[in-house]
Amino acid sequence: MLKEKNLKWLSLFTTVLMILVQIGGALVTKTGSADGCGNSWPLCHGKFVPTHIPMETLIELAHRGVSGLALISVTWLVVLSIKYIGHKRETKFLCWMSIGFIFAQALIGAAAVIWQQNGFVLALHFGISLISFSSVFLLTLLIFEVDQKFDATKLVIHSHLRRHTIALTSFIYIVIYSGALVRHEKASLACLSWPLCKQGQIGLPETFFEWVQMSHRTLAFILFIWLSYVVYHAVKNYSQYRVIKYGYSIAFLLICLQVTTGALSIFTMLNLYVALLHALFITLLFGLLCYFLLLISRATQK
Repeated sequence: MLKEKNLKWLSLFTTVLMILVQIGGALVTKTGSADGCGNSWPLCHGKFVPTHIPMETLIELAHRGVSGLALISVTWLVVLSIKYIGHKRETKFLCWMSIGFIFAQALIGAAAVIWQQNGFVLALHFGISLISFSSVFLLTLLIFEVDQKFDATKLVIHSHLRRHTIALTSFIYIVIYSGALVRHEKASLACLSWPLCKQGQIGLPETFFEWVQMSHRTLAFILFIWLSYVVYHAVKNYSQYRVIKYGYSIAFLLICLQVTTGALSIFTMLNLYVALLHALFITLLFGLLCYFLLLISRATQK
């Protein structure tokens, strides 16, 4: 019983760490702190602890520290999960996904520091870290046996909801990549109006930065409409299942918050707290959609 309790605490701690890694990465990008340690990695300006630590260096060091702690915590969680809940069908797969993608995340982060990768490559960093977070998040739900508490093992899901949820989860990853590209290409304020690029003007973007910004907005709009339909269908036809009814309702709340913070980012000229909330909401939404995929894989198909 003590070992099970310790595993639960470790999984919660690791999940929180992974969220902090996501927010920390957004903080580094938003504050322009990516070069806070120069092109040195894992050292900072060639030193273990630099003598001069301006704010951008402090932010970069803090992000590296949290990421390093998360790497250790994920590794320990994976070892204990295989040992104690390895009999569960999804455990080993999620363990390999967690450890594999957090190492990939670290390597891309190191490559970005040393070789100064372009924005298209850097945008992959956020998406890869999201997969690692989602794997840890699902592993935590397995450890707490959330599916059993919600009677999720008795789900009967028809092909319509299955197809839409799988496709939607794949599509949101593209939207996330486009959003990361906006940040890394410094196109966040390419369009100072919302939802149109220029107030009262309908037309195609004129510059590369406007194309990056408006492509993301277009994909985000499609995501909002699509997810709204899926939520309506799920709540209407599966209201007898609490995990579906409340889960998809929370997904709709998160996409509304995501759209709101996206618009506020423009209106507030990239207020840092709004930008960090924007990263947080999409992280939680992607993790929730991945949980729906887990439920679908376990449910009876019709």
